[in-house]
Amino acid sequence: MKIKQRYCLPYGLQALIVFLLLAFSYSFKVMANPGGAVSLGVMGSSYQAGPMPVDESTHLSLRDVLQLMLQHNPELASFFKEVLAFEGTKLQASRFRNPELAVEAEDVNSSNPAIQRFTTFRISQLIELGGKRGARMHVASLGQALADKSYEVKKLELIARTANTFIDVLAGQERLRVAEETLQLTRKVVDSANKRVVSGKAPPIEETRSKVALSTANIELEQARRDLVSARTQLSLLWGSTSPRFGKVLGNLESTVQIPPFEVLERKILDNPLAQRGVTNVEHRKAIIELERARRIPDLTLGGGLRRYLVTEDTTAVMNLSIPIPLFDRNQGNLQEAHQRLNKARDEQAAVDLLLRTELTRAYQALLAAQNEIRLLQDEVLPGARSAFEVANRGYELGRFSFLEMLDAQRALFQNQILYVRSLANYQRLINEIERLIAAPIDDPANSVHDRPSTESREQKE
Repeated sequence: MKIKQRYCLPYGLQALIVFLLLAFSYSFKVMANPGGAVSLGVMGSSYQAGPMPVDESTHLSLRDVLQLMLQHNPELASFFKEVLAFEGTKLQASRFRNPELAVEAEDVNSSNPAIQRFTTFRISQLIELGGKRGARMHVASLGQALADKSYEVKKLELIARTANTFIDVLAGQERLRVAEETLQLTRKVVDSANKRVVSGKAPPIEETRSKVALSTANIELEQARRDLVSARTQLSLLWGSTSPRFGKVLGNLESTVQIPPFEVLERKILDNPLAQRGVTNVEHRKAIIELERARRIPDLTLGGGLRRYLVTEDTTAVMNLSIPIPLFDRNQGNLQEAHQRLNKARDEQAAVDLLLRTELTRAYQALLAAQNEIRLLQDEVLPGARSAFEVANRGYELGRFSFLEMLDAQRALFQNQILYVRSLANYQRLINEIERLIAAPIDDPANSVHDRPSTESREQKE
């Protein structure tokens, strides 16, 4: 009777096989539950589709409008989904290479019994050397940080756009109010002209001129209504609604801020997400260089298994180790490309910083000019125009001024009131622009725009 001898594998080979089998089983667990390592529910976007929680009776403040935009703007939601997508990128970057299982049989068709036929069962694992996995994970992490900065850039851009559109609606409401008041004044002028014509104190031509002035006032009123409808539509589109189903917007165009020195604002330029994205992009490119350097180091493939001889019924252990020889390809091209893209990222960062400073200088100078223009309109132009119209209107009723002089005074008052509304709106837009550039409220640059949306620093008077 032939007694078969048991073959005991070396402890090192046993440990290798156990490790590879555990890694292989863990890979199946990951494939069975690919999302198990990512808790996207915690990072869920605030984007919500569906009907808006507003109607014609709802009056909106700037804070309400910004909240609607942040919750329902699909463009912003798409940027957030890109941030979430990098969770999968990071997960994939952290994965080990899958082990390989091989079965090899030799001389399976040979009829010569002297030939040693055998079957080999082998499992092998590629082992990444040079820190490739860590470098790959670092690149993925910085890629997500870059996507997050792009999301913040888009968020800040949409906040500024929403605030400007809100100002357009607020200015449109004020312009409509001025047009309605002008129409009422014109009707009074028409009544006064009719009375003077009937009494014989004025020629019939004045009645015709007054009707022309009334028609002009009606046209201006309709134009103000159309402009307001257009601005309201543009505002509602920012939260995905094609029709402006809300009441009025609440705010005060005449609210002002204490403008800080230019040097104080200039120091906040680097807090802009656009500038921070440039810094993150440079760091991302540096990480890619480190990854390409790590890829120059060849990876090691280590394997082991069992070989079964069919004739003698013996079993032996086999091991294999292989490593590429970096004779021709040492990843030179990819490394050179990574260095040039790093130089490009640095140039882009410098260009963005210069652009932000240029735009801040332009907006700051324009804001100072707008402030002086508003002060001049408040202190001199509007009081003078009102006084001139009151004197001309009273003088016309007493027969001391002609109808044309009274109409000129009324026209000057209306034009200056509209100019005042436009100047106020321009002032508010320039504040929004500066707050977008410094990513903070202009009257408190120490606060971040992520804590309080653009223009929210100014008190909204209802």
